[in-house]
Amino acid sequence: MSKVVKFGGSSLASAEQFKKVGDIIRADEERRYVVPSAPGKRTKNDTKVTDMLYACYDLTEEDKDFSKELKAIKARYQEIIDGLGLSLSLEKEFQTIEKNFKDKAGSNYAASRGEYLNGIIMAEYLGYEFIDAATVICFDEEGEFDAERTNKVLSKRLAKCDRAVVPGFYGALPDGTVKTFSRGGSDVTGSIVAKAAKADVYENWTDVSGFLVADPRIIKKPKGIETITYRELRELSYMGASVLHEDAIFPVRQEGIPINIRNTNAPDDNGTWIVGSTCQKSKYVITGIAGKKGFCAVNIEKDMMNSEIGFGRKVLQAFEENGISFEHVPSGIDTMTVFVHQDEFMHKEQKVVAGIHRLCNPDSIDIEADLALIAVVGRGMKSTRGTAGRIFSALAHSKINVKMIDQGSSELNIIIGVANADFEDAIKAIYDIFVETSI
Repeated sequence: MSKVVKFGGSSLASAEQFKKVGDIIRADEERRYVVPSAPGKRTKNDTKVTDMLYACYDLTEEDKDFSKELKAIKARYQEIIDGLGLSLSLEKEFQTIEKNFKDKAGSNYAASRGEYLNGIIMAEYLGYEFIDAATVICFDEEGEFDAERTNKVLSKRLAKCDRAVVPGFYGALPDGTVKTFSRGGSDVTGSIVAKAAKADVYENWTDVSGFLVADPRIIKKPKGIETITYRELRELSYMGASVLHEDAIFPVRQEGIPINIRNTNAPDDNGTWIVGSTCQKSKYVITGIAGKKGFCAVNIEKDMMNSEIGFGRKVLQAFEENGISFEHVPSGIDTMTVFVHQDEFMHKEQKVVAGIHRLCNPDSIDIEADLALIAVVGRGMKSTRGTAGRIFSALAHSKINVKMIDQGSSELNIIIGVANADFEDAIKAIYDIFVETSI
């Protein structure tokens, strides 16, 4: 068996954290390939190395002296090296970085050096081979990730080494220019390496023991999620849950490789398993709750709407013509409601309204603003009767008015619309009925 292990910035912020990571890797000989992030914050008021690099490079773009800022970055790494008792020197690396900064190598190059340097330290500390991600993670000439070429190049490279460190977050264009993924891109690299290595498990180590049923900023000490499917994860992620970088899911999902979210500071915790499918039942009827504020509802009424062929298409055409995507479209016999992001819609609302009148000739159009959407997600809902009824009951008991309810045919999720002002109370009510007082 083989495991790919990715460690986030908070897991590698200091020498002390590095030692924890080293112990975790050495505790399981199957942890053969390591993907490190750049050093994160050591304390609440500290600065991530990636942000330090961006700030440093900004000075070069303005042709200002950046020696002080580069020295501070150098000190962060030297502190880790000294704390680990390594004889490693990064002097040549920093000389190259300084030269490339002066030559305006680009902000992608600048940001990537955080992972690059941490990867060198990690490889030295573990005694693993170092593989520069720029040589194995490929982007095309348009700057899009080239999955097919990357898998071919990386698979061939990993086959030649038993244990290796591959820095996260970046790769290179065909001409060798460094290109980064978006923020959180180390998760993506870990997934790509897991696919290329044909790993049995992709372990993603961070500072929390897996995913939680609800946002801890709303629910005090919410329960953890033991197992979640890719489909459930995608639903929760889309509705605002802070989970994995979305692009990190697809490479391993294609290969059927499970992801295990673990806590570097609590390595004995099982964390959360993300799988394609499972026969394991959820501990609760629901798997998770997530939501977003800032929506508005455009309510369209017209007698005999249901018998007018193409009516729905024409309504949505008015939104499409103005570059606005919709979230949900619940409808009745003579009514149709389109939920959209308020910040996208508010500046174009009259154009959209005029478009609907022009295309559909409705009896009336009413707009309701300041709404929130909440997703209640769970594979267990399909085999449990009365889930929607329990949601309504919980919200009614908390005196919360439901503006909309929408359930997909898969029965994997139920979307509820409430006023922004009721958002937190609604999540608390739903959490309480399914988790705290679950039968």
